[in-house]
Parts: sequence; structure tokens; C-alpha cells
Amino acid sequence: MQDFDIKTLFFLALAVFVAWKLRSVLGQKTGSEQPPVDPFARRETPPMRPDQSTPADGRRDNVIRLPGAAADPAAPVVPAAERWKGIAPADSPVIAGIEAVVKQEPSFDPHEFLGGAKAAYETIVTAFARGDRKTLKGLLAKEVYDGFELAISEREKRGEKAESNFVSIDKAQIMAVDVKGKTAQVTIAFDSQLINVVRDAQGAVVDGSAEAVSEVNDIWTFSRQLGSRDPNWLLVATESAA
Repeated sequence: MQDFDIKTLFFLALAVFVAWKLRSVLGQKTGSEQPPVDPFARRETPPMRPDQSTPADGRRDNVIRLPGAAADPAAPVVPAAERWKGIAPADSPVIAGIEAVVKQEPSFDPHEFLGGAKAAYETIVTAFARGDRKTLKGLLAKEVYDGFELAISEREKRGEKAESNFVSIDKAQIMAVDVKGKTAQVTIAFDSQLINVVRDAQGAVVDGSAEAVSEVNDIWTFSRQLGSRDPNWLLVATESAA
């Protein structure tokens, strides 16, 4: 009986110990447990925070669109003539050419392009007058640069110096936009007011005037390979407007 009582007490104590360990590890129900999560169940929209606003149509505008994602089908389609208003008449070949450029380079903006073209026009004219070959080389196509360099060299041989001072650029208008494959060309008509003068080695005026303002009308064509890492447009052709 004594052995029986000792064994019984031993196993009873062991059972109590095991039960206590299970209770401490697994816990006990409190009535506030969350039900098992079903990963395929439809999620309800979480409630809005006080600092969030709700669109008028009640939708949550929290979609992050990846590059190249389709545009919102609900967004209105703006006609090309409206987007490029002030650049060229509606349904003109210029608008069609701009759309062809935008198709390959969506970031192209003709308004910004005109601003850059005016800056390039002034830079090239003044660099040519100063004989600044380094500046010209980065802005001109090889054939155009060769022509400018030849004129500068001949002027230097005669000992002459040129000066060009801009009074204003009155107009910069896109006349044509052509896309052939990856090559785009944009032709711009410039109307400007300039003071041009050429002096000989003694400083005497041999051409132009140091005071008179001349009206200059040029037609320049810029070109670039669309998709290229180089963002610069190069001057590929020049002519004087009639």
C-alpha cells in the first residue's frame, strides 16, 4: 500500500505539472480571441483616418501607377491641338510631327523646346562672333560646324573681329517637325533684333554698325536621335529667310 500510494502520488504530481506547462505555453481563452485568418477571403476597406479626405465619388484614390501603366480610363482625352495650343494651327503637319516625337519620347514638350531653341540661337550667334569654337562644337552638327569654323578662320586671317549683341528675339516659331525612324528634325523660324559689326585690325568698322539695330530672319533646323541618352539637339542646317 505504501508503494502504491507513493507511485500514485508521483504520477498525480507529474500530471499536474504537465497540465500547468501546457496552460502556460498555450494560454487560455479569454473570449476576445481573433478568428483564424483566411488569406483568400475578401478584405473589407479599412476605415478612413480623420486626416484623410474622401473623394466626392466615394472612391479611395490610393492606387500607385507603375511606369507604363495605362492611364485612368475616366480621365478626359485632351486633343493634340489643345495640348499644343499656341504652337501651330489645329490639324497642321506640325502638330502631327510633334505627336510623332511624343510617341517615342513622351517627355517632349514643344513649349520647353522653343525656350531652349531661343537660348541655343543666341548662344550660337554670339559664339560665332567671338570665334568660340569650343562652344560651337557642342551645339553644331559636324557639317555645320565645319562651315562656321571655316568662316571664323578666314575672318581671323584678315585680322577682323566681329561683335553680335542681341536686342531681342521677337519670334521663334516651329515651322516643321519631321520624324524618320529614330531621327527627329525641328525647323524653327527666328526673327530677332541684333547689333552686328565687324572691325579690322585697326578697329575700323568694315561691315555693319556699332549702333544701328538690324532685323535678322533666320531658319534653323535642329536634329536629335530619339531615345538617345544625350538630350542635346544639334543644329544641322541654317538659312536666311527671304
